[in-house]
Amino acid sequence: MLTVIAILWILAFLIGSVALAYQRQSLVTSTAAYGVFVLLYSLWAIYGEGTDWLALLFWIIFLSIAIPLNIKELRRTWISKPLLDVFRKVLPEMSETEAAALEAGSVWWDGELFSGKPNWKKLLDTPAPKLSEEEQTFLDGPVEELCGMLDEWKITHEWGDLPPQVWEFLKKQGFFAYIIPKQYGGKQFSALMNSETLAKVATCSATAASVMAVPNSLGPSELLLRYGTDEQKHHYLPRLASGEEVPCFALTSPTAGSDAGAITDYGVVCKGSWEGKEITGIRLNWDKRYITLAPIATLIGLAFKLYDPEHLVGIKDEYGITAALIPHNLPGISIGRRHYPLNIPFQNGPLYGKDVFVPIDAIIGGMPMAGKGWRMLMECLGAGRAISLPSNTSGGARLGVYTTGAYSRVRKQFNMPIAKFEGIDEVLGRMGGLLYSMEAVRTMTAAAIDQGEQPSVCAAISKYHVTEMARVVGNDAMDVHGGKGIQLGPRNYLARGYESIPIAITVEGANILTRNLMIYGQGAIRCHPYVLKEMRAASMSEHANTATVQAANDEERAAAVSEQHAALKQFDDAVFGHFGLALSNTARSLILSLTNAKFMRVPVHGPTRRFYQHINRFSAAFVLASDVAMLTLGGTLKRKEKLSARLGDMLSYMYIASAVLKRYEDQGQQSEDLPLVEWACRQALYRLQEQMHGFLRNFPNRWVAAILRFLIFTRGRMYSAPPDECGHRIAELMSTPSAARERLTHNTYIGDKHSPVGMFAEALTLAIKLEPVEKKIHSAIRAGELKLAPRASSVDAAYEAGLIDESEARQLRRLEELSIEICAVDDFAQDELGTKPFPPDHPRPGMTL
Repeated sequence: MLTVIAILWILAFLIGSVALAYQRQSLVTSTAAYGVFVLLYSLWAIYGEGTDWLALLFWIIFLSIAIPLNIKELRRTWISKPLLDVFRKVLPEMSETEAAALEAGSVWWDGELFSGKPNWKKLLDTPAPKLSEEEQTFLDGPVEELCGMLDEWKITHEWGDLPPQVWEFLKKQGFFAYIIPKQYGGKQFSALMNSETLAKVATCSATAASVMAVPNSLGPSELLLRYGTDEQKHHYLPRLASGEEVPCFALTSPTAGSDAGAITDYGVVCKGSWEGKEITGIRLNWDKRYITLAPIATLIGLAFKLYDPEHLVGIKDEYGITAALIPHNLPGISIGRRHYPLNIPFQNGPLYGKDVFVPIDAIIGGMPMAGKGWRMLMECLGAGRAISLPSNTSGGARLGVYTTGAYSRVRKQFNMPIAKFEGIDEVLGRMGGLLYSMEAVRTMTAAAIDQGEQPSVCAAISKYHVTEMARVVGNDAMDVHGGKGIQLGPRNYLARGYESIPIAITVEGANILTRNLMIYGQGAIRCHPYVLKEMRAASMSEHANTATVQAANDEERAAAVSEQHAALKQFDDAVFGHFGLALSNTARSLILSLTNAKFMRVPVHGPTRRFYQHINRFSAAFVLASDVAMLTLGGTLKRKEKLSARLGDMLSYMYIASAVLKRYEDQGQQSEDLPLVEWACRQALYRLQEQMHGFLRNFPNRWVAAILRFLIFTRGRMYSAPPDECGHRIAELMSTPSAARERLTHNTYIGDKHSPVGMFAEALTLAIKLEPVEKKIHSAIRAGELKLAPRASSVDAAYEAGLIDESEARQLRRLEELSIEICAVDDFAQDELGTKPFPPDHPRPGMTL
């Protein structure tokens, strides 16, 4: 029978085990600690009142575990080898496109979040995003000038395109050459500059921003820079930089959108005539759609499957997806027709090719890059996905917050600014908090690219969540503006941006696909410290086994055996590292849940400290849930998209909260921004908690779900959404001329003071300044001290009664003029609407037939 002291020894053993796991001590250190514990208990059993049989049991357990774990040859033979055999069998099949996506890009802060113990120093030491002097000059000069040339109403309703002078300006000023090095005539601007430009242009024209995004993201320039031959670079890049060539990239086919591996476009290696000579080339056939800039492109980047049935260039029959550059004017190409995406007339359309013959060196990078097109696209798309659409939608949201905050203060109902109504107050708070999150994610991800990262998972997070947040901000802005927002015309600054949001949701990886398959499907393997290593070791082992069977001589057999040993060693290191990580995150989840992470050390003190602690807590819980899901569900997790999407959301919300904290630090810990920081972090962490709750509620193994819930939510779900007071403080900041409002909406194109957006600056300033004066007038009217004749002006009456002075009266009249103009909407004659109006004598409603 166990004594009380023996029970205390057992408790000490359990507490020590949890402490070792929490602190992530190495196997050697942990073994030594357990050895000391068993030795001390044995001495106490011999010389004190300990239980001999318990001491013996401790020694048996200790030695039976310590010996095989610490003697690597035994561990690999007894444990790792059987595990490797099982792992190879249960490893889910992976398509070529999935494998290429996993290998593409680099792991950055997403890897830290997937560790269960993020290294905040790595993030906080990253330089704050900042434009160079040259970039800032260009942003303040040509970009500002470009915005002044754009009339989105005429572009979308009257012209159906950017005007010729804008196209010429874009080419002449190098707007299509941001990513091209200066040696080829380009601007060689940073990813941040690309992002800031798109965001600013998007505040006045979704059409122009869409046009500018393609040449500087996924397109011929990016592919040439990374993979092109020297001859291709020197020929094409100067022409692209000068605007002599207009590029497009054709990937999507009618039957292959998200599943790009299923494209039916093909090229066959054959003999053909080129510039009067017979050469070996490729005969291409394709049918593409949704291709931006295709109708006006002079240089077509094309993705197709390459075949060589006659083995004219190699021994393969099929090479796979390949990327090539095709001049637009070759026989067999049909180009010029347009799609019309949701009233946003950026150049976008179908592209057809029938028996188009090109030389072999049309392949980007030449024949050595044949069949590597998907990998090339995945590596390039990561950067483009992180910049283009997050920037465009963040810019649109910035305009929405800038105008809606001011509009709600100028627009009155029941003699009160609508900003004072709690319903509007709630919406303004949400809009400000979401925009702060969007801007934080956008700038942090762009800065990572400028630091040399290719963060494919972070790019997917940025694309999905920034565009989804823009959808909410767009809806909120329209709700507050009401009728003003839905009446199209020159005065409407919101509607075209609002219409463009579904385009951003759809392209460069539809958001449903991005959330359900990409963020976690790629992140679980790419960002996890050990899973990809385990998969590579298993693949190497499979290859070695095959090579052993097919070996023709002793030398080949010996090489295969050596490869098998190397694979086992790699798997052993990875799988036991994985075991240690899982044990650590189990302990960390339990301890941090019990303590609500209050005692965890983080590098920041002050009002944001608790957010760092909560992210650390949720990081450990997230990785634990991921490991358990992968262990118990195996390959079926890939098909359990509702579960994997929730895991992806957890990773995303940690990334968003991290970006918010980084932005707060980078901007000098502005105390006025704290409501924005608190709202954004609370919103992200609350949603993370709820997604974890949903994951556990729907996890198929209920016993496992119950254990996980105990470890992760030991004290229940303790995190709450942002409080109303926090949203109210944001609403106040957004509807007054504050430094926080200026920082958040910085780089919004305002135009001159007479433009629909430009009037807000004066109107908002006057509305705030004159609020006490207006209150004085309304109080006098209510008290009966100021009598108003029917339809009389309260301002004139107050001035005549001596209640206000001449300056106040003049300013109130100016505010009234501005308010009327700001709230005004457009109307049109019958024949001003429609591309093909009825003839003048055609009967209209209300006319007599």
